[in-house]
Amino acid sequence: MAAPIVEMRDIEKHFGSVIALAGVSVAVNAGEVHCLLGDNGAGKSTFIKTMAGVHTPTKGQMFLDGKEVRFSGPRDALDAGIATVYQDLAMIPLMSVTRNFFMGREPVKGIWPFRHVDFGFCDRVTREEMKRIGIDVRDPGQAVGTLSGGERQCVAISRAVYFGAKVLILDEPTSALGVRQTSMVLKYIDMVRKKGLGVVFITHNVRHAMAVGDRFTVLNRGRTLGTAARGEITADQLQNLMAGGRELAELSTELGGTV
Repeated sequence: MAAPIVEMRDIEKHFGSVIALAGVSVAVNAGEVHCLLGDNGAGKSTFIKTMAGVHTPTKGQMFLDGKEVRFSGPRDALDAGIATVYQDLAMIPLMSVTRNFFMGREPVKGIWPFRHVDFGFCDRVTREEMKRIGIDVRDPGQAVGTLSGGERQCVAISRAVYFGAKVLILDEPTSALGVRQTSMVLKYIDMVRKKGLGVVFITHNVRHAMAVGDRFTVLNRGRTLGTAARGEITADQLQNLMAGGRELAELSTELGGTV
């Protein structure tokens, strides 16, 4: 059996006396959506920032394609094929879709000192990549802020895929979206999985996780409560594992089953 694309073993992260992660283990395979669930404060953000090279683990090991690695920063992780799409998307609303798509990686042409950005190529690639996922960007020069929230999420994900990501970390990509926009993003996540990438989908929404997830890991206060594959756990069981599941059940009883 092939080694996971990325594997985190017994990861601990301490911030002084605060233990944010206390031995979390997660493996992500090619062509798999691994959902990481948990309530606020469960350790999800710290864990993905450790995987993405933002934090150095206090203890534990990280493996990429079966080989142990240690990142000194986010650039190391990105160069190794681990790309992260955060909630804020790292986009500039008033800049064009093309400029946001190629930000920091603009191709240039010409001979020094007359080298310049090849905007024709950039516009063409942006339009083609967006069309590939069902988004018709008639004018790649339009401000990215004119797109819907779901379309901006797809731009950010498509950007990571185009530049060679092998593992895609998605931080709450559907948290601020409506039903139609959420559907667009979830469909694109499924397309990315079929390309053979590994996807880490961070969410607190069980329904969204169950829609695309292949495996599910629940975090609570920096610890792993368990990992289950699709078909081994129901949405209700997954909700009950998450922090707040028991409290919601008790509140529902107190209010006569209205929650």
